[in-house]
Amino acid sequence: MKKKNVINLIKYHVENNDFQFRNEAVEIARSFDQSGDSQLAEYIMSQLSSASTFVPQGNIIDSKFLKRIETDSSPLPLPSVIGDDVKGIINAINHNLGINKFLFEGAPGTGKTETAKQIARILERQLYVVEFSELIDSKLGQTAKNIVEIFKVINSMPYPTRTLILFDEIDAIALDRVNSRDLREMGRVTSTILKELDKLNEEVVLIATTNLFENFDKALTRRFDAVIDFDRYTRDDLVEISVILLEQFLKKFTLAGRDMKLFKKIILNIDSLPSPGELSNMIKMSLAFSNPNEKFDYLRRLMKYVVDQPNDINTLRKKGFTLREIELLTGISKSQVSRELKESD
Repeated sequence: MKKKNVINLIKYHVENNDFQFRNEAVEIARSFDQSGDSQLAEYIMSQLSSASTFVPQGNIIDSKFLKRIETDSSPLPLPSVIGDDVKGIINAINHNLGINKFLFEGAPGTGKTETAKQIARILERQLYVVEFSELIDSKLGQTAKNIVEIFKVINSMPYPTRTLILFDEIDAIALDRVNSRDLREMGRVTSTILKELDKLNEEVVLIATTNLFENFDKALTRRFDAVIDFDRYTRDDLVEISVILLEQFLKKFTLAGRDMKLFKKIILNIDSLPSPGELSNMIKMSLAFSNPNEKFDYLRRLMKYVVDQPNDINTLRKKGFTLREIELLTGISKSQVSRELKESD
């Protein structure tokens, strides 16, 4: 324990700042524990836990480097291979074995950030995301100092088992030192992250995401207990996910018609299916821009991802669409579609 701890303790008491008073007391307890006086450390922590006046409403962190994020129970469709890994993460955390640092890597839109949110919700932990706009500083050496500061805040949380920290797109500060223009500054930043990750409180769960895993510093990769690859979606996975997404959106767009068979056929006819994030936007925008007076207008809008001319009935027929489906997609009656197809044969 240092003089500043005593001064801060008195200062926060005078200011009636219960939250910071508790943080300072926790830091003092950890200081005693590190110096070998575990009994005194345990006594301080027991006093804090029994003092109702120091129990905040939720695990609130006061730092400009961290932003509190609310989670919801929206469905997150994942392929079983990734879903099994997520279940493994949750089991590992619940077993309290010190496995608490995870790296999610994969292309944009593959569900890395949303998965972190769902893990926080399932574990009933408050989610905080790192504000890199505040963390990264143009002044030489300041970014490294900010990293030390943010980990100090994380490690001094009064309720670490109620919090999950997300370093979203950590590539902003963790790209390979060889590819950095300022090797000395990037080396200083990366070395700082390595040291701070090694000292991270095992009760804190930390998830980092990256879209640029190939450029990720390998020494830093080894600091994570597990690396989860989100680039493992098969075509069948994406088709199934698109159906789940449409079912979800149709709950809000109640005027839209429901023809899952035709929708699935449209998706199957898209040559190269995009990531789940892009699929979600594609379906949502088709619904949002559709004519509310035409129940299946959103399906017609989706057809632009299949053919250049959605009203070309010959192309639609070759793609396997029935007369009824062509009628829905083009607005041309079945009898006229049939007549035009016969004339073109």
